[in-house]
Amino acid sequence: MAEKKNEKTAAAAEVVKSQPLIKAEAKMVRISPRKVGRILKLIRGKKAAAGLTVLRFLPHSAARYIEKVLHSAIANAEHNNKLAKDNLVIAQAVANSGVLLKRWRAGGKGRAQRIKKYTAHIRIAVQEGSK
Repeated sequence: MAEKKNEKTAAAAEVVKSQPLIKAEAKMVRISPRKVGRILKLIRGKKAAAGLTVLRFLPHSAARYIEKVLHSAIANAEHNNKLAKDNLVIAQAVANSGVLLKRWRAGGKGRAQRIKKYTAHIRIAVQEGSK
């Protein structure tokens, strides 16, 4: 019984690996990657339509950026690969750090203090599957 279960999960994993990932990316988004990563955790592994619904009702500013990237990934899948929107699953959702903008601010006693302005690269990949 256990062997059959392992064979089925291995076969399902092979099918998922063989399907292409359709990606969309937003670079140099002016928000911290940590803030974006918190929101990406909520949608990773869900159906694309469910992910859009979750993002639409979140109050975080990062949700607006992620929603745009997810819309783009869905549009890429529909247009380029002729996939149905209803069958898409969010396979990957990653926020990497982008360029760090370094700015200066006046400090006490005539000194300058550094301000770090973080940027993020948001990448979302969808694929056909069921969840």
